[in-house]
Amino acid sequence: MSDGARRQRMPRHERRAQLLAIARELIRERGTDEFTLGRLAERAGVTKPVVYDHFGDRAGALAELYREFEEQQRAALVAALADASLTLDAVCGAVAGAYIDCSLAEGRELADVVSALDGSATLVEVRREAEGAYLALCDDVLASCGVRLDDAGAQALVGAGDALSRAALDERVSPSAARSTLTRVLHALVTAATEPEES
Repeated sequence: MSDGARRQRMPRHERRAQLLAIARELIRERGTDEFTLGRLAERAGVTKPVVYDHFGDRAGALAELYREFEEQQRAALVAALADASLTLDAVCGAVAGAYIDCSLAEGRELADVVSALDGSATLVEVRREAEGAYLALCDDVLASCGVRLDDAGAQALVGAGDALSRAALDERVSPSAARSTLTRVLHALVTAATEPEES
């Protein structure tokens, strides 16, 4: 039996994980401009229909990479919160640390994926879904501290987190400065959200 025949029998979830890992390698090596499903199939040693069956098209593969990142970010936050006492300061630090650290762990590949999908309906849908799940998790733990993150604050947290992550990746700020700044941003957002609005 050939190696190709054995690879074809890989369980679907294992094949998907393998293809996503190889896609990340390709993007790390050559960027998203050079990323095609044909190259992915060739590197994985499978036929193009196998790759198309998993992702549909190039945007689908990139969206899956983004979705995988968001799942890892939520897992990092859950792990960080498991080690944090539930004071507001500790929760803000855990949320900020998980956001920055996960972005740095993903490296430039994530930024390339987001750039490649920028403006696409696929990314808009995937980001809305992923951010919603992440922010719901943040809101739950913040609620345990007696504060909430309103819709505007949630968007500000994501914007600040993305900007600080990019700055840390580009070495314009240190990771520790990015973490501490995002912690202060989140603390200010939830504190402001609990204050009565001026009429």
